[in-house]
Amino acid sequence: MGKIIPFQRPKKRPPPDRTLCRSGFHKWVVEKETAFDVKLGRLVTRSRCARCGLVRTEGR
Repeated sequence: MGKIIPFQRPKKRPPPDRTLCRSGFHKWVVEKETAFDVKLGRLVTRSRCARCGLVRTEGR
């Protein structure tokens, strides 16, 4: 008789949303409540990723 090889369960994959953000494909949503930055003293646009919550700031 041959050897019996135990069955290994497949590893769980992360949800597809997280893999998109890891690859750099964020889903940016503009936050409208914070339009003025006090420290910089100018208008800024804050964007937050809808999937992972990363914040990006763009100055004007």
